[in-house]
Amino acid sequence: MSASTSSAYVVRAIRADEWEDVKRLRLVALRDPAAYIAFLESYEEALARPDSFYQERAARSAEEAGAARQFIAEAADGTWVGSVTVLIEEAGSTDWAGFPVEQRQGHVVGVFVRPEHRGNGLIGALFDAGIDWARERGAERIRLLVHEDNARAQGAYRKAGFVPSGVLVPFDKNAAETEVEFVLDR
Repeated sequence: MSASTSSAYVVRAIRADEWEDVKRLRLVALRDPAAYIAFLESYEEALARPDSFYQERAARSAEEAGAARQFIAEAADGTWVGSVTVLIEEAGSTDWAGFPVEQRQGHVVGVFVRPEHRGNGLIGALFDAGIDWARERGAERIRLLVHEDNARAQGAYRKAGFVPSGVLVPFDKNAAETEVEFVLDR
């Protein structure tokens, strides 16, 4: 997997030995004001996970034949400033919410860009890397879920070409709230 550059950033897949950076960026993301509606886990839950959790996550993501890949945006000084993870979901399986998967697809999760790096097209470069990876693995469709009240994220996803599919999923943390599926078809 080659790295791509967007302005002053390098967008690339993570390596197995970068688990500490994976953990560090995840904890930063979970401190974001929108984290409650953007991520399924809390800062406290992520902090309490053993290092082995992040080591295994990074190792799985770095496997060339794996079913998940995390991409990061790295600033010129080496700081990780954004991340996108794509999971491959197989046709005929059931997704995490119990819905049938009708076609091989990429499921985008863990989207985050540090606030001081937003609004410059970086999210698009991260999406491009993740989408390209999923398409190389035969994904016919790319999807993500976004909380109904997360207007900032919805705007970024629309700008990247995603559109609502009409599928609504109960929010994992509160079934009275809803997440909206956004899709990007071939």
